[in-house]
Amino acid sequence: MSMVFLVLLAQAAQAGGLSWKAPAGWPVDPHGSQMRVATYRVPAARGDTEGGELGIFFFGKGEGGPASANVDRWLHQFTPESGAAKPSSRTETVNGIRITRVAAEGTYASGMPGGPSTPKTRFALLGAIAEGPEGSVFFKLVGPRGTVRAASGQFETLVHSLSRR
Repeated sequence: MSMVFLVLLAQAAQAGGLSWKAPAGWPVDPHGSQMRVATYRVPAARGDTEGGELGIFFFGKGEGGPASANVDRWLHQFTPESGAAKPSSRTETVNGIRITRVAAEGTYASGMPGGPSTPKTRFALLGAIAEGPEGSVFFKLVGPRGTVRAASGQFETLVHSLSRR
């Protein structure tokens, strides 16, 4: 593992005054941006032809919009399908950090907001918006339904590892 890769891993584990521990089996993609803190690759579950992606975003203090607007936007990216779990959202406190959670399954309209999208059937989303002391950090796991369901325990572990830096 190169030194550059190690630095990227260290940087990817903190944003907005928060830190977290990503699952060991989820490699970090070194291609980020100013707003995308990290992208973790989630291995495909048995029967899925592609893996999932956990994108972590930080826009700065007071940026990124309210949690409710992001939850609505994320939920509207999904059209219900037969056999899909009902969409849900809730707020909880983990290690003293307020977190808004969201889950959805169905046909996913992938792509950038306002741009062209490609419908992907049998997809799922697990999301968490953590309110850090320097601003909200957005965790968005999207992928084939089987992959996201299989990764849900690891996603929970990541969310429950959140702490203030």
